[in-house]
Amino acid sequence: MSFRQILATEFAPFRVLSEAELNALQDHYEFLLRWNEKVNLTRITAPVEAARFHYCESLYLALRLPPGALSIADVGSGPGFPGFPIAVIRPECSVVLIESDQRKAVFLREASRGLKNVRILSQRADRLTDRFDWVVSRAVARQDVLRLSLAPKLALLTVGEGGTVLPWGENRCLEIVSRETPA
Repeated sequence: MSFRQILATEFAPFRVLSEAELNALQDHYEFLLRWNEKVNLTRITAPVEAARFHYCESLYLALRLPPGALSIADVGSGPGFPGFPIAVIRPECSVVLIESDQRKAVFLREASRGLKNVRILSQRADRLTDRFDWVVSRAVARQDVLRLSLAPKLALLTVGEGGTVLPWGENRCLEIVSRETPA
């Protein structure tokens, strides 16, 4: 089964992905594989695992955000998770991929050229003064993301206990954090 078929099948219980969405996600995956040979973007590259842990988890998070046009910051975006898939299925949202590693930021710029709702910031999140409706994150330590004052609401993909357990692996959770005012 191809990556595209795996992705469509794995995510089908939550939402049917359009051809355009599948094309964008497939293109991103293929681009990630090419770049991963030279720049260490991720250790998870096999089609089934990449579909489940990179793409489906990110898409699932996108569906759990409230409807409407939101400004979203993906802190420590790395190869674009969860921000890139969010931008694909939530085109009404403005998504900023924040990545301090310059090589990864270059990858993100190249990979997201076709998405008009994506912007790349290649700097540390703790130095930003921008404000967003939501912060999303996956590969940054929970406590580091909670210290940021970028948004009043956070959606964190974590390993461990707490939050909504995700269907794609043991101890994988989505935690939503809401605070009245930014920290």
